[in-house]
Amino acid sequence: MDTNAIIDYLGNKISPAGMEFMSEVINTNPQVSVITKIEILGFNAPEEYYRLLAHFMDDVMILDLTGKIVETCIDIRKTHHIKLPDAIIAATALVYNFVLITRNVPDFKNIPNLHLMNPHTHNS
Repeated sequence: MDTNAIIDYLGNKISPAGMEFMSEVINTNPQVSVITKIEILGFNAPEEYYRLLAHFMDDVMILDLTGKIVETCIDIRKTHHIKLPDAIIAATALVYNFVLITRNVPDFKNIPNLHLMNPHTHNS
């Protein structure tokens, strides 16, 4: 899951069908890149919202950088104009063969073999 998908879900900013989809994902041992954790917990939020974000991060599996993720990220950065955090998130999804859940589909759509899901356009 990309940072924006988590923030939108926790802020209840997704359609009912998208919220249902995200709830299903979150109830089945969600996994996020370490970059997503850094972005989420680095967000300057009011204390109550920060606690919500921190509790969410406590309940997900954090996927650390591995050599394979780093190499995949390098390949992505060489061939696509993409920010480093997004490249790491994309590389993590590719290495683990995950669907990347994100609102920012245009940022990732040109990366070969990367499967994307936008919870804002999800229909049950």
